[in-house]
Amino acid sequence: MAPMEFSRYVALGDSFTEGVGDPDPTRPNGLRGWADRVAEVLAGRVPDFGYANLAIRGRKLHPILDEQLEPALALAPDLVSIHAGANDVLRPRVDLDDLASAYDGAVGRIVETGAHVVMFTIFDPGSSGIYAAMRGRMAVFNEFAREISERHDATLVDMWRMRDRPIAEVMDTDRMHLNASGHQHIAFAVLAGLGVTHDEKPLPRITPPALSRSERLRENAAWTRDFLGPWVHRRLTGRSSGDSISPKRPTLAPIEPASRVG
Repeated sequence: MAPMEFSRYVALGDSFTEGVGDPDPTRPNGLRGWADRVAEVLAGRVPDFGYANLAIRGRKLHPILDEQLEPALALAPDLVSIHAGANDVLRPRVDLDDLASAYDGAVGRIVETGAHVVMFTIFDPGSSGIYAAMRGRMAVFNEFAREISERHDATLVDMWRMRDRPIAEVMDTDRMHLNASGHQHIAFAVLAGLGVTHDEKPLPRITPPALSRSERLRENAAWTRDFLGPWVHRRLTGRSSGDSISPKRPTLAPIEPASRVG
């Protein structure tokens, strides 16, 4: 396919798009992430490239649309990425039809402005592990996402079908977010979906060490204490990890092209 050229990119979403799991203390919110990595490549292709990232961790689909859509449209982007819904399907109760309707309306509004949209499905958690019980509703939500992307001629990064890397290789220690390698992997998938070639080299693959049963139990106990427990507590108290977070790039601004980023 012919590569698409963009000069004004705005990213919308939650922690996935904010870049949680890909730390960089030199950047706003201390995060890099796949969206930054995509913007770095696009910035090397056109002059006066601008990039904004309005994503905030913990946001569900309706708050993403309520808080981020209008500010995004006001920036008159020609490329918009949106990842939403993952935090919704993890809740005890969720109306998937309502989510799909709102999502479809928002993507339609973006497309009406002439901007191209990049969307995502949710990854496949498999039949075991902490997210296994949510696998069915994830699959249903993903079918809605595929329908919406087809209806609006959006680029879809279908993470549900991305099985070329073991999940353990691309997940951060919190088991909820991508690590740096995972974020780069998604960036490459987005660029491929847009038909954009690049010279970026993959980060070294890190194979998790084999653990004995006792080591695995200790690791699981530490994870429950440090990550799962606080996550559950926030849900029970109606709080979010993003309550005190502001968008890391609230307006269009230049970003260093990939050729200049270490």
